[in-house]
Parts: sequence; C-alpha cells; structure tokens
Amino acid sequence: MVNAETFKGRNIISMREFDRAEIDFVLDTADDMVKLEQERSDLLKGKVLAALFFEPSTRTRLSFESAMNRLGGSVIGFATPAGSSVEKGESLADTIRTVSQYSDIIAMRHPDEESSRMAAKVASVPVINGGSGPWEHPTQALLDLHTIRTAKGTIDGLNIALAGDLKFGRTTHSLAVALRNFDVKCHFVSPDSLKMRQDVIDDVEGKLDYTETEDLKSILPEMDIVYATRIQKERFSDPADYERLKDAYLIDKEFLRGAKEDMKLMHPLPRINEISTDVDDTPHALYFKQMRHGIYLRMALLALVLGAV
Repeated sequence: MVNAETFKGRNIISMREFDRAEIDFVLDTADDMVKLEQERSDLLKGKVLAALFFEPSTRTRLSFESAMNRLGGSVIGFATPAGSSVEKGESLADTIRTVSQYSDIIAMRHPDEESSRMAAKVASVPVINGGSGPWEHPTQALLDLHTIRTAKGTIDGLNIALAGDLKFGRTTHSLAVALRNFDVKCHFVSPDSLKMRQDVIDDVEGKLDYTETEDLKSILPEMDIVYATRIQKERFSDPADYERLKDAYLIDKEFLRGAKEDMKLMHPLPRINEISTDVDDTPHALYFKQMRHGIYLRMALLALVLGAV
C-alpha cells in the first residue's frame, strides 16, 4: 500500500521508478499543498535544500526555492557552476559528497545524462533530479500531470499531443513514461529527425496507446491537451540543423481555430517562437498556470521525501 512512508528518504530520479498508485499519491499531496501555499508553514523548519544548477534554469530552480521557503525551510546552492569548486576541477561526485554534509536534500540539474543517477549513488541525503541533460525531468512530468488533472478533472480518457523536440526534450521523455500509467491516447508529433528517442519508445511499448506523426494540424481537432516544446538550440552540434528545424511548429491564434473549445495548450517554457503571444489571452493557454503547479508539486515532493507529511 502506498503511503507517505513510501517516499521518505527516497531519491526522485526517473519517472520509470513510479507506478500509478505512487503518482496519484504525489498528486493528491500536491492538492494538499495548494492550501499550505496560501499560508506560512513550518513543515520543513530547520531543513536545508541544496539547489545545485549546473545548467541554466529559471522555473525549476526558483520553484524549488519557493517551495522550500513556503514550507519553512532554507536553501543553499548555486545557479551556475561559475565561482564554485567545479571551476577548479572538482569532480561532480566530490561536489555531491561535500554538499551532502551541508544539507538535508539536494535538487540538481546537470548536462550529463548520468548525473542524477551518479549523484544518488554517492550522496548521503536524498537527491531530486531537476533535469539531467536530454534524458529526464521527473518533477516537470509530475507537475504537468497535476496541471492536467486540475484543469480537466482527470487524466484518463484524454487525447494528448507531445509536439516539438522529442529527441532531446527531457520533459517529453519523462511525461511520456509517466503517461504509460494512464488510460490516454498519446500522439508524438515531431520532425522525423527529432522523433521520440528509442529508449522511451521501448519503455512505453505495449503500455501506452500512441501514434507518431509530423503533422500537428491534422490531429489538432481531436486533442484535449497539446504539450508544445521548443526546438533546443543548445542540443544541436550543427547550427544548420537547428536553423532548418527551429520553426517546425508555430502555434498562433489562427492555427488554434481548428482546436476544441476546451483544448488546453501547455509548454514547459521557455518558449522562443513556437507559441505566439497572441495565444496568451485565449482560453487555450495553460502554460503560465502550469508554472504555478511547479510550486505545489515540489512542495509535495520535498515534504514527502523529508518525511514531514
């Protein structure tokens, strides 16, 4: 039986480690945190979060910090490795071992796919993966699920499109793996050269009803959720490839005329030009509210992993 003890002291590294009951429990706990977010809580008083961000981040880093502060805890760490001992050549393993002595829990983002798994092996405190290269971003997937459930009242029974960069997009990797636990129809929409990576396909095969297509417009009228992502310039070794693909999907108010009235458009942000600002004031836009759910979800995970609920 899943309960709070299931998560106490647990590393949060991959959505592959979660089943449906565990996901539902985390989402229910995030519901409880909506109330706590409105008031001062001492649930994590005396606890210290180390936020170690070796890659740029706005939403993930600040929502972790906001979540910890709202629960009465404190935060240490860095937003860039510049100025840390990493610049002197310190290994990631030694950094993690050191920071473990100063904190009760670590949230980390790093460009190496193996970083979070390695950190979990050497840390003496729990580690939460805040994004490991192009591999996974489990807390983003969980906040996305919480956003969908709140907006739609359910996740089961929905038609969901994941569109854009599915090869390098860690948010879509984690979300696709998470959705295999639900009764949904998923559509992987991308240029052929940015198709969903094979390890994700292998993990969802036989567990998730999915299709692959390059044409978002043709399936738009059926969609309940469209989850757009940017084409990630920083992941391309050849700038010419990025220039060729960067405008693969451009969503504006005119494009959305073919959508259901209650279709919701999501995006992990930052956006570049894949969603026009003229969409922001439409009923479809959910991406800024989506960011708010990052606070609730990360409050839930911090409280659960630190055994405070």
